[in-house]
Amino acid sequence: MGSFDLITLLFFVAAVIVFLQLRAVLGRRTGNERPPMNPYQGRGGKNEAESETGNVVALPRSAQGDNAPSTARLETANAHAEPGTKVNDGLRAIITADPSFDPQQFVDGAKMAYEMIVSAYADADRKTLKNLLSKEVYDDFVTALNERESKGEVVKSSFVGVDKAKIVHAEMKGSEAILSLRLVSQLISATYDREGNLIDGDPDHVGEVTDVWSFSRDTRSRDPNWKLVATESEA
Repeated sequence: MGSFDLITLLFFVAAVIVFLQLRAVLGRRTGNERPPMNPYQGRGGKNEAESETGNVVALPRSAQGDNAPSTARLETANAHAEPGTKVNDGLRAIITADPSFDPQQFVDGAKMAYEMIVSAYADADRKTLKNLLSKEVYDDFVTALNERESKGEVVKSSFVGVDKAKIVHAEMKGSEAILSLRLVSQLISATYDREGNLIDGDPDHVGEVTDVWSFSRDTRSRDPNWKLVATESEA
């Protein structure tokens, strides 16, 4: 994956399965709401949310193409996990199966997508979200938004940025590559009732959010897209 310009970023987020929040923004934060889960069943199988329209993270291929990975390419795993660890071994296995995969570029793209998706949900932007989500996740998302709006609640949120993004799991299951990233971000979020009273969060406080997103991709496919197959909040 090369550097993310605006066009690449829009393509990146245009098909990603998004992290679902119930009423405000995702993850763990002091005084704010927590999101529901979309667990990845067993980490090894296909997720039901995958669809023909592609709910994917699009990662541009490297110039190396489909050739066998070089030693230098394999050693890019060392920047993300200690040699000899399961995560490092998993990254090397993924690079071997798909020499175009670059761990750092994947992380960089995921951070950008994360911010855009969180902001779209906080703004209740259904039109944008419909392009970002699988039908299954989008339906859940809309249910949460409808619940929030039926109560007359309004969320005001400001995304500060992603502080950390670290690969915490990597493996091959047959031809399927699976990656999980822990993302720690900062944001301001406040929820108000129909009378304008603050009921959750703090408009003057920057809260910390910690989440884990899991992606998968069939390395046999010529499609370079990664699907977001699971989300969870860390306590």
